[in-house]
Amino acid sequence: MKLSVNIAAALVILVTVGLASVSMGADPVEPVQEPAGRYFLVSEMESGSTRISPGPRQFERYLAFSPAVGKLGDNDLFVVRLAFNPNQWLGYEISLGHNPASSLHALLHTFNVLFRYPFPGRFQPYASVGYGMMTVYPGKAIQADPVTKNILAYGGGLEIYLRDDVALRGELRSANILGQYRGLDETVAYTYPEYTIGLVFYRGLGG
Repeated sequence: MKLSVNIAAALVILVTVGLASVSMGADPVEPVQEPAGRYFLVSEMESGSTRISPGPRQFERYLAFSPAVGKLGDNDLFVVRLAFNPNQWLGYEISLGHNPASSLHALLHTFNVLFRYPFPGRFQPYASVGYGMMTVYPGKAIQADPVTKNILAYGGGLEIYLRDDVALRGELRSANILGQYRGLDETVAYTYPEYTIGLVFYRGLGG
């Protein structure tokens, strides 16, 4: 019995001495240091290109291309727009839209005038007034010729800048389609809400 106790005590002493020697001979553990700075998955972000320039937004002699999707009344609407801004507060825009439906579809082309007061920061509101034509094409089940109507649209929108040359664009307008009752000469206006959301890309022309 005493022999077993002595053997157990000797084993404990050996293990203790061995662990102490290992810990004394091992290299000191260096604390883990966090890497300095930030790492960017998108290289363009490292140069700060998502930042915007200070001061009011610049629009003079800028072209803008804007694709968007939305609704005209209850039907889908797909739009592309091209604009030129001759100065800071005024823009001229050509818009081409497609309004598909099951029984018929329509093409809209309008000339719009944009009014804005440039603000600093990422948010830029604007007003829009446009006039143009809407051509309605009946489906194959309806034996009828295309019909063209005048359209007057007005409203406004908001641009949220992701960087100096790219922004989100949301717009809400009232589209008034001018037509006539069958057999009458009186002109009436059919009003539909038009709302779209998309992107706008700016490019300066210099000078």
